[in-house]
Amino acid sequence: MSIEVGQLRDLRSHGIMNSGRVWWNLPAAALYEQAVRRNEGMIAAGGPLVCRTGQHTGRSPNDKFFVREPSSESRIWWGANQAMDEAQFESLHQRVLHHLEGRELFVLDGYGGADPKYRLPIRVINEYAWHNLFCRNLFIPETDAARQATHEPEFLVIGVPGCKAVPAEDGTRSSTFVAIHLARKLVLIGGTEYAGELKKSIFTILNYLLPLQNVLGMHCSANIGRAGDVALFFGLSGTGKTTISSDSARQLIGDDEHGWSDRGVFNFEGGCYAKTIRLSPEAEPEIYSTTGRFGTVLENVVIDPATRLLDLDSQELTENTRAAYPISYIANAEPSGQGGHPSNVVLLTADAFGVMPPIARLTPEAARYHFISGYTAKVAGTEKGVTEPKATFSTCFAAPFLPLPPTVYSKMLGERIVKHKASVWLVNTGWTGGPYGTGKRMKIAYTRAMVRAALSGQLNQVKYERDPIFNVDVPTSCPDVPAEVLKPRNTWSDPAAYDAQARKLAGMFIENFKKFDADVPADVKAAGPKA
Repeated sequence: MSIEVGQLRDLRSHGIMNSGRVWWNLPAAALYEQAVRRNEGMIAAGGPLVCRTGQHTGRSPNDKFFVREPSSESRIWWGANQAMDEAQFESLHQRVLHHLEGRELFVLDGYGGADPKYRLPIRVINEYAWHNLFCRNLFIPETDAARQATHEPEFLVIGVPGCKAVPAEDGTRSSTFVAIHLARKLVLIGGTEYAGELKKSIFTILNYLLPLQNVLGMHCSANIGRAGDVALFFGLSGTGKTTISSDSARQLIGDDEHGWSDRGVFNFEGGCYAKTIRLSPEAEPEIYSTTGRFGTVLENVVIDPATRLLDLDSQELTENTRAAYPISYIANAEPSGQGGHPSNVVLLTADAFGVMPPIARLTPEAARYHFISGYTAKVAGTEKGVTEPKATFSTCFAAPFLPLPPTVYSKMLGERIVKHKASVWLVNTGWTGGPYGTGKRMKIAYTRAMVRAALSGQLNQVKYERDPIFNVDVPTSCPDVPAEVLKPRNTWSDPAAYDAQARKLAGMFIENFKKFDADVPADVKAAGPKA
């Protein structure tokens, strides 16, 4: 089912000459055949395709660059984004084009964004068949043959794991590269087999384009209750966005990336990219079921080559084992990928210090403070070199994917919270009873109970106490959650040790926020933790 003549003509328009056979918009079954033929993966019991990503088992944020060029230079947040000049990008581009000569390629036409008004037409060219299947799952593929024939991408992503950069010539830091040229509408990704770089490149681009159309790009999951109430769940990888939003009582809009426009919320993607390490059929039945389905791509999950059985508990290759699957594999997913304006906004953090309350209610000012701060602990394996949880502040819970200054996104979020009267909650899915290594991870059952009570309005009927250090309102009771869990100081065997640890973290918040002092209102700054 390959298209030869027209396909090659299209690729020549992208500067790709003399490629090998090109496979265009293949369905999942055909991509399976190609991946197995090329020894890219192994089919597991139940049907998922299991692949490995080599030395890169997570993203490489230090290898990501924006080209400094006139159309975008004044807008980019250079304080957090690395620059590459035009000549270096062109050197890298020519290296990629040369690498593609004579190679079999896989092409996907599709979109980023479920809302037709704001969706971005894209084309992805992959060196690996399994990467193309990953993109088919994670983006929104164009499946209509007539529209495929006339598809005009606004952005092109070329993924070439086998192509290595030469730092001295290409201006990179290593042989790995994610290079984005906004004016040429081109993304080059090489030197890494980790498929997450492909999806995050489009997320980054949408985070640049959409705010210019007054649409907020968000690193969050979203779902809808039976009454039509929408909830957002912000957080970095490993904080529970996918797990908490996959709720059998609510319809899933999406698990990772969304836009908030004047029309409401919409998913950027057509699939989910869930962590699978120690996945439980009891605690996470919806996600667990996808690991035994044809069409799911499993990254770095350990498989028995004889029985083809999976070991989801094994971290032999990495903690960051992943499942990429179409969102339709979640039984209660919202087919349109769209919803109304949120009634509740949840900021998720995995506190490695074990001192933050498991749930707290935030004022709009505190919501902006904690959104800008983006405190969490990076979970093992999410990024190269991270082998255990590490306290970090990732602005807007998405710093690696924000081309614009963070105050742009925080202001847009604050305005929407006030306009639509959304309740905002800070939820700690991290440690309790002590820091990482001493305490225990918060039980998923407790987190689910607290979130459900918040979304249902039950927490609007209980009493609150102001946490003297973190300056947030903490409920004194919650259905199905022991009262002592709600106040983390009570879970520590040594309250004085808790106080010292809490003051230490509060000081880290204050120090981190200093770089935003000049750009935020005084009431936002005052809503943070107290020294």
